[in-house]
Amino acid sequence: MPAAIVKPAPVALFVYARPEHTRRTIEALRRNALAGATELIVFSDAARSADKAAAVAEVRAFVTGLTGFSSVAVVQRPHNFGLAKSIIEGVTEVLAAHEQVIVLEDDMVTSPHFLTYMNEALSLFAADDAVISVHGYVYPVRRALPEAFFLPGADCWGWATWRRGWRLFNPDGEALLRELKRRNLLEAFNYDGAYPYSRMLEQQVAGNNDSWAIRWYASALLAGKLTLYPGRSLVHNIGNDSSGTHCDDTDAHDAVLSETRIDLSRVAPVASADARKIFVEYFKQVRGSRVRSLFRRVRQQLAWITR
Repeated sequence: MPAAIVKPAPVALFVYARPEHTRRTIEALRRNALAGATELIVFSDAARSADKAAAVAEVRAFVTGLTGFSSVAVVQRPHNFGLAKSIIEGVTEVLAAHEQVIVLEDDMVTSPHFLTYMNEALSLFAADDAVISVHGYVYPVRRALPEAFFLPGADCWGWATWRRGWRLFNPDGEALLRELKRRNLLEAFNYDGAYPYSRMLEQQVAGNNDSWAIRWYASALLAGKLTLYPGRSLVHNIGNDSSGTHCDDTDAHDAVLSETRIDLSRVAPVASADARKIFVEYFKQVRGSRVRSLFRRVRQQLAWITR
C-alpha cells in the first residue's frame, strides 16, 4: 500500500526571466490533486542585466497573484544570485523550517501524478538513511524500466529531499573531485564512461560553469546514497530551447509525461543494475547522436564554403 501522506511537502519553485515557461510550469503543477493542500514558495531571482528587467518584472507580477495552492510565498531576491546560489540557498532556507522539500525550476512541466508520487516517496522513505532523494524525471530510454527503481547519487529535474539528505550536500567542487579520484569512483560517476560527468565537475571547479546539480550528484554518490526514480517520467523539461542560461537547444531529453500513477508498493532501496544498464545505453545513444549531428553541421558548412 502507498505510504500515507500526512501533510504534503512544500514546493520550492525557482524562477527568473521566462514568463511563458513559468506559466506552463505553474499551470501543470496546479492540475495535481495535492496542489490545493501544498505550500508553494517561489524564489524569484533579480535581473542580471537591464535587458532582463522587464521579463523578471512580468514573472514576479504573475507569481504574486497565484491561487490554487494552500499558500503562496514569493521571495524576491534584491540582486541577481544566479541559478546555483539561488537553489542552494533557497533549498537551505526551506529546510530550515521544514523537514522535506520538493524542488522545481521554471521550465519543468509536471504530470498530474507528480505531487502524489513525490509525497508518497517522501513519506515511505523518510526514515531510510540509504535514500537521499526522490526524482521525478526519467530519460526517454528505448527499453522498459521497472515501475520505480533506485540508482546511486542524486539528480536535478524535479526532485525532493529531506533535511537529513540536504545536510550531505557539499558545495566544494574541488574537494568532491579530489575525493572521487582518491576513491577511484570516476568511472562509476561517469556511468562507465557513457557520460562525461567528471568533465562537468572539472569545469565547475575551473569556473567555467556554476552547476549546483553536479555537486549534488557527487555529494550523494560519495556518501553512498540512493535516489528513487519513476519508471515513467513525471517531469518534462521545456527549457531545452536555448531560452535558459544553462540550456541547449535539443529534444534528446524530451519525455512523455506519465498518464498513470507510479506504484511504490514493491520498490526496495537497492540499486537497480538493470536500470543502470539502460541509462548507460541511453547516454551512449545521445552522445552518438550529438557527434553525428556535429559532423552533419561541419559537412554542411564545408559544402557551403567550397561551393
